[in-house]
Amino acid sequence: MDFLMLLYSIPILYTVFLILKMMEDRRGRDCYIIDYECYKPTDDRKLSTEFSGDLVRRNQNLGLSELKFLLKAIVNSGIGEHTYGPRVVLEGRENKPTLRDNIQEMEEFFYDSVGKLLGRCGVAPPEIDILVVNVSMFSPVPSLASLIINKYKLREDIKVFNLSGMGCSASLVSIDAVRNILKTYKNANALVVTSESLSPNWYTGEDRSMILTNCLFRSGGCAMLLTNKRDLKDRAMFKLRCLVRTHHGARDESYGCCIQTEDDQGRPGFRLSKTLPKAATRAFIENLREITPMILPVRELVRYGALTLARRIRNCLGGSGTKVEGAMTKPVVNFRTGVDHFCIHTGGKAVIDGIGMNLKLTEYELEPARMTLHRFGNTSASSLWYVLAYMEAKKRMKKGDRVLMISFGAGFKCNSCLWEVMIDLGRGNVWEDCIDSFPPKTLTNPFIEKFGWINQHDDTTKFKF
Repeated sequence: MDFLMLLYSIPILYTVFLILKMMEDRRGRDCYIIDYECYKPTDDRKLSTEFSGDLVRRNQNLGLSELKFLLKAIVNSGIGEHTYGPRVVLEGRENKPTLRDNIQEMEEFFYDSVGKLLGRCGVAPPEIDILVVNVSMFSPVPSLASLIINKYKLREDIKVFNLSGMGCSASLVSIDAVRNILKTYKNANALVVTSESLSPNWYTGEDRSMILTNCLFRSGGCAMLLTNKRDLKDRAMFKLRCLVRTHHGARDESYGCCIQTEDDQGRPGFRLSKTLPKAATRAFIENLREITPMILPVRELVRYGALTLARRIRNCLGGSGTKVEGAMTKPVVNFRTGVDHFCIHTGGKAVIDGIGMNLKLTEYELEPARMTLHRFGNTSASSLWYVLAYMEAKKRMKKGDRVLMISFGAGFKCNSCLWEVMIDLGRGNVWEDCIDSFPPKTLTNPFIEKFGWINQHDDTTKFKF
């Protein structure tokens, strides 16, 4: 009898073992952010109104029409006068950057932010198992990842990934890479470093579609420490709930709308074409379709589905497709039912306005992105983390809140993810010295007051700018 009971219990015990193993494996796949550090360059790298005027004067290729276009672009960009630029521009050498300039720009960021992050987290360099570095427009040999490994003497068996050419959405590409790696490696720490190199990419010509990048892009960067260690769960700031990547590189129009190239005179730069808004909208809508069922409660999905069905029935009675009187308005998804905060890429004022209009967001919800654009500009892939830091500095995020990140990048890509806040947040960060002055009473750009006189001239007027 005892033997038979033992025989019968074996399948039950084995099933329990499998269930426990699956639960253990699932817990090991969680991805947490322990901490992050946004980079704040020194004050001598600020691009003030006066200096920006001097910078424009140095470009002898600009005529009156280009100056008027540039003034309009700057004023409408949403950028203030406290953003940061690369030293090669501050020193007047944007026409002839050197390799050393490019590396120095990266070193200033790496050595400041990575060191501060590891020190605050109490993590020694040998404890880093995975390193992911993304800088789109600068790829030296040895790689930038190797630069960090050499500086901090990371382990010989560290898993290293050096990403380039991924554009402004690269940080979420890096997060996705870490998430998938952590599914294989248990009890691992991952360091993600995200930035952009402006030193070799400051455009000095007169092509309007390439001048725009000088108005938007500024220096910045962010270092993040991620882990799947269960014993660090209580220290974590965020837990990754889901992440969706959309890539329209197969479409020629999307591929070419945001591209590094040369103008007719062979001057390198970054071109933003007129098809960019269309490509961004298409990628954004497709990305939303995929991530929406993952982040919204069932009741909201059912409500939206029911209203959509009712609208179709009411507007197409008889099957002819002819709308009848009293037709219902198009239903709108209420993202607030599953999202508490919206972390939007600071690609420009038009990008923020477009996302706000599509998601029906309030000015309060758009404030973090607008203020980040005004204070730090578009820092490419790292801009999301400055937006997140703004919400943290304003003490908006509480335990259990959900944060939706949305980013766009060359390719053309739209990437998004949902974070769950693990603890009440409200520490000082990169915004610490100025957060009390935000939002300001007005975002009016001082350039219009300083250089608005340009608009009073026509092509027949001769003047010295």
